[in-house]
Amino acid sequence: MTRAAPPVTPDGRYIVVRGRLWRQANPALAETERQALVNALMDARRAVARALKVDDPAALATARAGVDAAKVSLGERGPVWWQDGTADLNRHLARNTPYADWYEALPGTP
Repeated sequence: MTRAAPPVTPDGRYIVVRGRLWRQANPALAETERQALVNALMDARRAVARALKVDDPAALATARAGVDAAKVSLGERGPVWWQDGTADLNRHLARNTPYADWYEALPGTP
């Protein structure tokens, strides 16, 4: 079963998952750089899972720091990658943002 891609806001800054905005990666990243960062993110996520499985708090902290570093480098966390001064709405409910009308018009929106 393939999942449909989540909706992307008209300005390309966010995807919407279960009604919540999640910041997209910086589109200005070169594809090779973006892929290297995604690979690092996936490695760090696997390290989180391993650390949880063996109950290793030090390894867990290191792995979570790796996840955060990769997400900041991708532009999904930390300073915003756009330059127009618009506030970051990451993790906000779409219905409570300037994207509300767009979101409500999506097919299948509750």
